[in-house]
Amino acid sequence: MLVNLDEDDWDAVMRVHLKGHFLPLKHAAAHWRAESKAGREPIARVINTSSGAGLLGSVGQGNYAAAKAGIVGLTLVAAAEMGRYGVQVNAIAPAARTRMTEQTFAETMAAPSGTAFDAMAPENVSPLVVWLGSAASAGVTGRVFEAEAGRITVMEGWRPGPTADKGARWTPAEAGETALKLLSASEPPQPVYGAR
Repeated sequence: MLVNLDEDDWDAVMRVHLKGHFLPLKHAAAHWRAESKAGREPIARVINTSSGAGLLGSVGQGNYAAAKAGIVGLTLVAAAEMGRYGVQVNAIAPAARTRMTEQTFAETMAAPSGTAFDAMAPENVSPLVVWLGSAASAGVTGRVFEAEAGRITVMEGWRPGPTADKGARWTPAEAGETALKLLSASEPPQPVYGAR
């Protein structure tokens, strides 16, 4: 929980996840920019790894959720900046078993064909990653995909919803009244992982 989260734990998770994506991306981007400027247009792909926690939040994992959300922001910026050099940048938010979650995600489920398959096997995410890294994904950039079991979802992140424009400064009462009206016309947020 946030009240028990040490600053060192915050920094360690940011260093591994967010900085761990930034540094290789920075050096690869410099290489691809130099190649492009030299007249050798790269055909390059970056597939960053976020998490459902970064997309929706996760109770008890403020540092991890913030780092993984940062990876989504980094992906969007990198896609916008690097597209001119022939580089596509996307992110996946996989749900699959890891060494840390072996006991948590041990179940199998029935596929539509009626056969059982290991729903949380990392191999279920691999085909999407292979496709994103291939020439077949030409033109797909700045997107985030959630992959779990046999499901692939294109995530549609923050986008403008209901809006009101007074054309002048609001009073606090007007701002509050307007915000409540806008909220009543908006989609409710997805629940945070672990929220009751």
